[in-house]
Amino acid sequence: MLLAEVATASRQITATSGRRDKIALLARCLQRAATDDDPSTVALAVSYLSGELRQRRTGIGYAALRDTLPAAPAAAPTLTLTEVDAAFQRSQELSGAGSQAARTSLVAAVLSRATADEAALLRGLLSGELRQGAQSGLLLEAVAVAADAPATEVRRAVTLSGSLAEVADAVLSRGRQALGEFTLQVGQPLSPMLAKTAPSLSAALTTLGPSAVEWKLDGIRIQVHRDGDDVRVFTRTLDEVTDRVPEVEALARGLAVRSVVLDAEAIALRPDGRPRAFQETASRVATRGARAAAVAESTPLTTFVFDVLSADGVDLTGEPLTARRRVLESVAPAHVVVPQLVAGPDDGPRAEEFAADALARGHEGVVVKALDSPYAMGRRASGWLKVKPVHTLDLVVLAAEWGHGRRAGWLSNLHLGALDPDGRFGPPGGFVMLGKTFKGMTDELLTWQTGELVARAQGPTDGWVVPVRPELVVEIALDGVQTSPRYPASVALRFARVVRYRPDKTPEQADTIESVERLRAG
Repeated sequence: MLLAEVATASRQITATSGRRDKIALLARCLQRAATDDDPSTVALAVSYLSGELRQRRTGIGYAALRDTLPAAPAAAPTLTLTEVDAAFQRSQELSGAGSQAARTSLVAAVLSRATADEAALLRGLLSGELRQGAQSGLLLEAVAVAADAPATEVRRAVTLSGSLAEVADAVLSRGRQALGEFTLQVGQPLSPMLAKTAPSLSAALTTLGPSAVEWKLDGIRIQVHRDGDDVRVFTRTLDEVTDRVPEVEALARGLAVRSVVLDAEAIALRPDGRPRAFQETASRVATRGARAAAVAESTPLTTFVFDVLSADGVDLTGEPLTARRRVLESVAPAHVVVPQLVAGPDDGPRAEEFAADALARGHEGVVVKALDSPYAMGRRASGWLKVKPVHTLDLVVLAAEWGHGRRAGWLSNLHLGALDPDGRFGPPGGFVMLGKTFKGMTDELLTWQTGELVARAQGPTDGWVVPVRPELVVEIALDGVQTSPRYPASVALRFARVVRYRPDKTPEQADTIESVERLRAG
């Protein structure tokens, strides 16, 4: 299948506003993919239409894209999905001296053969900014339409497998009966249940009624599978990390059960029991090979378990939370089970005290869970609501990047800086960059923002990044601040998103780098 066919569908989806019309476009593209002789075509089409590469990391960044843009697009399509995927796979596998130059050469070779539509699709995929409206929910429904199968059955198969691409390939090649092959299997990771956000604890209790209030931990979400002596541990993104977390593996082997699937959090704690910086936990889980055991000695992980999906062969995902909690407490020792308070709308003071204690211990906040809620795999379900303090900073826009896909023609990705009054990282009174964000922007805001930033453009531009005069102050919501060697002050924003612009503030009234550092210190 030609890449152009997916690229055309992507462009058409961008220009289409109706949900039903988008699904129809996607379904036709997937049906065409299913007729291709290459067995990988359907899975690749699903990945690309959802804005993702099969390879999570290619090593190809903005600089490589900027330096390899061809002078003119190809006149006719020749690229196939499989050869583009093969090029990205080669890029991922490159390492060592000269690898970056080799990646750049690979990208240049692919883009030199790309039509305008194909180049737009590829740039969006590589930059992570492909936003043509083909969200996973729409694609899931499109798979159901293309295969003439119930969407509910497709959704369950996807949550059990963790891969829409895998399910699409199965149902489009073998029919509806293939969906029955996807069942809960110990050792096969499942897409986890996620929580929505509530503005306050009282609002969450009012919405859900009698609920379980539990600590919300700032660690690594893990799913622990044990089948006899075989233990496997997976992250939220379904990557296996068993050999990197020997403490978790040892804990699983000691449980009073033969087979089990647990939902848990792994977190590195300081000697006083407070969480270490998130990066320390992330770095610990990322360490593999011979170094994993050594790092486990210096930065041990503590496991907190908060749900059980299966125990001794019984699928518990359809059971209410109260029943799952009873099973969890019967198979796991009390000290590894996340603390829980059962409260209702009239128990505000007790719930607030519980939440305050979680915050005082250094945790993110709490999750409020309806007592009758089943485990909604792969969904951000209404039965779980997270409540945590939201940090905001008033920062200055230093530059912006032109968007792709649906955001083509708009300046989208903002470069954000804090005031550096003492000149620790540059001239006194200047600004130090903390990171970027393209989140939280409506079409109306993007239009206004583009006009304002273009009017403030200054200095050389590479056609991609537009430096601007540091005059606009924007309020940014974030989950926290983390250490990062990527930026001059060695700090970066976590999950930053735009709240609003602040025309009432001058750049000199923006938050300082010292304020940001205090936020990191907690």
